Amino acid sequence: MPNLLAYDYAIIRVVPRVEREEFVNVGVVVSCASRKFLEAHIELDEQRLIALDRNLDVEIIRDYLAAVALICVGGEPAGPIGRLPQRDRFHWIVAPRSTVIQTSRVHTGLCSSLPHVIEHLLDTMVRPCKQNKTTVTHTA
Repeated sequence: MPNLLAYDYAIIRVVPRVEREEFVNVGVVVSCASRKFLEAHIELDEQRLIALDRNLDVEIIRDYLAAVALICVGGEPAGPIGRLPQRDRFHWIVAPRSTVIQTSRVHTGLCSSLPHVIEHLLDTMVRPCKQNKTTVTHTA
């Protein structure tokens, strides 16, 4: 059995109107302390967001999401949060908040490949479900 890596992840969400509690999953953030790994992958489906709030300023949302990825990278361009240790940056990103950009609870897993985990999470939690060719008919 290959050496498995313990990792933590959260789903990144956009909540256009917090009071309605509707959201669209737009990315994932994955942290693996043993590999000093912290990455956020964003796939923003603007049409899905606009379906929830047609007045949403998508440009601001893009900027906020870009900041999450920048904080993962760290360093001076990410500002004061970017200077924190990597694990602290992860905890800052996933801290509960009631703003337009939120994350799910943190989950833990084991894997042999962090890039594969990211793709799997994007496929299952962020990207729209693939159409099933089976049709359902209703009878009265």
